[in-house]
Amino acid sequence: MPISAIRWHRPRRMPTALALTTALGLLLSGCGAAATEPGRDADPRASAGPAAEGGRDGVLRAAVRRLAAQGDAPGAAVLIRREGGGTRYLASGVADVRTGRRIHRNDRFRAGSLTKTVIAAVTLRLAAQGRLGLDDTVEEHLPGLVRGHGNDGRAITIRQLLNQTSGLFDYTTDPVLARQLSAAADRTRTPASLVRTALAHRPYFAPGATWRYSNTNYVLLGMVVQRVTGRSYATEARRDVLVPLRLHGTSFPGTRTALPDPHGRAYTRDGGAGDGGARRDVTDLNPSSAGAAGELISTLGDLTRLLPGLLRGKVVPPAELRQMRNTSASGGQYGMGLFPVRLTCGVTLWGHNGEINGSYALAVTTADGRHSLAYRLNSTAASGLTAETSLLEAEFCPRR
Repeated sequence: MPISAIRWHRPRRMPTALALTTALGLLLSGCGAAATEPGRDADPRASAGPAAEGGRDGVLRAAVRRLAAQGDAPGAAVLIRREGGGTRYLASGVADVRTGRRIHRNDRFRAGSLTKTVIAAVTLRLAAQGRLGLDDTVEEHLPGLVRGHGNDGRAITIRQLLNQTSGLFDYTTDPVLARQLSAAADRTRTPASLVRTALAHRPYFAPGATWRYSNTNYVLLGMVVQRVTGRSYATEARRDVLVPLRLHGTSFPGTRTALPDPHGRAYTRDGGAGDGGARRDVTDLNPSSAGAAGELISTLGDLTRLLPGLLRGKVVPPAELRQMRNTSASGGQYGMGLFPVRLTCGVTLWGHNGEINGSYALAVTTADGRHSLAYRLNSTAASGLTAETSLLEAEFCPRR
């Protein structure tokens, strides 16, 4: 596996038409869609079709094709869910370049930093229950762990981990770790070892001084959740987020390298997208090096339920939900496991994205949770996908 195996960390700039720079590391419910059976989406044929949507359907389909092309992906797929309007599924290309298998609507894939949305929700639930405080220091929960090279857990709060203002170095940018992952892709990494990698570097800035996306923050939050509850963050997330929102296709694989069925394949290019290198299958991956920052596996259907479920207060109480959407510490760029996407037509969406080797995903919803969209590429995507802008504005901006 190449150095790009740890690309889930990489901040990306949203297309300029969104008028907002956001940290997009490892990125992106059920509102009004008629379910055919528990855990499954409604038949897309029941959704509004081209006749009902007019020219917009053609614009959406063209955007999906451009997403695949710009992301250097064999395939792309989009699921749109509207309260009272059912769901629409659009796909282009293939899930498997060897067999020609198409991308299926219920395929599992790695969702990268959308893990952070779930971990933030779990942490904020614990705060609502009084089991931790957002202004608790890291030292109070993980004594002696964050020390050295100018790092001090006594000065970093849980709030600063959540909103990415701790200043801690992002362990995924460590060149030694990158080489090790390239040489031993299947090796299991513990959260403590990932944190030690980060602490070998000086912090970017003093805690709270400014904002910078760092996967180290969420690895630490996973450790805090385990210390507070006595159970793993995956166990807490399943009980408090996945089960209540009926996210039956979402899982925390831990050290399991294979994707659960059904699934397609994941691809990357030697040398990176657009460099003309050979396309390689990187479906099997030990995600322990992503951990609480990005190990999540999900489906498009689940991602279009996750964000509406959160924003409607189904798992996070109102006061804590306001904290999730409070972007004041980041100058409007990031809340707590969520970021705003401001479209040129004045509509603001909320969501997250995720990039991990061989997979890119984005999930967003309107503030009321009534209209959501998730899309995925089966590749390590290139940054700055202008087709992403076209897709979001075609779907969420009122037709002029």
